[in-house]
Amino acid sequence: MKPSAQMASQVILAALSIFFIVLTCTAQHLPLDQKIWDGPENGPRAQSGKKITFISQDFRNGGIAPIYRSFSSAASILKWQITLIDGIDDAKKLRVEFAKAIDSHQDAIVLGGIQAANQEFSDLFDRARKSKIVIVGWHASAEPGPTNNLFVNIATSSTEVAKIAVGHVTQSATGQIGIIIFNDSRYDVANAKTDGMKDTIKLCARCKLLSVENIKISEAHSEVPLAVTRLNQHYGKTWTHTLAINDAYFDSINMPLLAIGRTDIQNVSAGDGSSIALSRIASGKSQQVATVAEPLGLQGWQLADELNRAFAGQPPSGYTSKPVLVTTAVMTRLSGGNIDSDIPYKKAYTKIWTGAPPDK
Repeated sequence: MKPSAQMASQVILAALSIFFIVLTCTAQHLPLDQKIWDGPENGPRAQSGKKITFISQDFRNGGIAPIYRSFSSAASILKWQITLIDGIDDAKKLRVEFAKAIDSHQDAIVLGGIQAANQEFSDLFDRARKSKIVIVGWHASAEPGPTNNLFVNIATSSTEVAKIAVGHVTQSATGQIGIIIFNDSRYDVANAKTDGMKDTIKLCARCKLLSVENIKISEAHSEVPLAVTRLNQHYGKTWTHTLAINDAYFDSINMPLLAIGRTDIQNVSAGDGSSIALSRIASGKSQQVATVAEPLGLQGWQLADELNRAFAGQPPSGYTSKPVLVTTAVMTRLSGGNIDSDIPYKKAYTKIWTGAPPDK
């Protein structure tokens, strides 16, 4: 094969790869008008009277607060006593509060965004096991499902989220695409999303990964504006898109981009669909044009259901929720509702726990 023909063949194959990635993601992510329940229909009745401590890595993470609110709502039906701890992204505080929860003989501990594989907590997991305390997590591991330290981790598929985010960029953009990724390498789920985005970008012939910037989510407000100036000086007009593992990176990016005259850059988040992000996307005036959101309301109730199964001596349900690609057009269709408001998860879970659906 001649060099020119070989190059053309490679371009065609790359284009086909992107096409099938986008097609797969479109088929798999959650349709917003879904009114059917694809989760568990059977399980143990409510194991009431339990004491649970919910420990948050940092409530400034846009996904953790709504997860807690949803979990707390489900817990009220199960008649559980919930204690909330905000770790404010302080490793010492997190360890102290984790130990306190064990010493207070809780029935379970929920880790909101805290990494279960963190070696600093290994002895605490051992103590919890000896005390027969159930531990579940939300975004506490790279992928959903059981782990060595968790009865179950609640999340969507990191690989699927990454493919959807990059797929939206390649679908909506024309010409050459230069991408910068914001990551927080302390989190397994963040690294899994970043690796997935990097792998998907490699399949795009007109895409180039310019840089992966490691910035703590808790420091995004102060560090992103500085990064914008630095990155623009280095990459200039080759920087066309920003991807991020969390919406928090785009909370403080619009004004810095406006200040340097870069209103052409488009931003897409690979998680989690914070209320602030959804509001700015809905406005149609933000440079964050999309987020790959988690059905956070559903996931909070799933946390409760998985814990209830553990209390009853049953295995995890095996259910994994699906991510949702949210754009301005999608927010217009929602008319102010939540992305999972049409999914009858409350009815389904309440029926499992009580034998009857909720009044509302």
